[in-house]
Amino acid sequence: MESIQIASFVVRFQLAAVEKETGKKQWRIKVTHVQEERETLFETIEEATAFMMSMVEDS
Repeated sequence: MESIQIASFVVRFQLAAVEKETGKKQWRIKVTHVQEERETLFETIEEATAFMMSMVEDS
């Protein structure tokens, strides 16, 4: 019987700053890997996505 692998993540976006001149928002992104109870902070969604992909590929 094959075992089923599950990877769950909680992703939270918190506004860190807004550039006065451009109005561009800077986000703090916290990703929690539920199974390992591991929290990691990122500045971009690309970094957060890469982290989640590496967690899934390593499991």
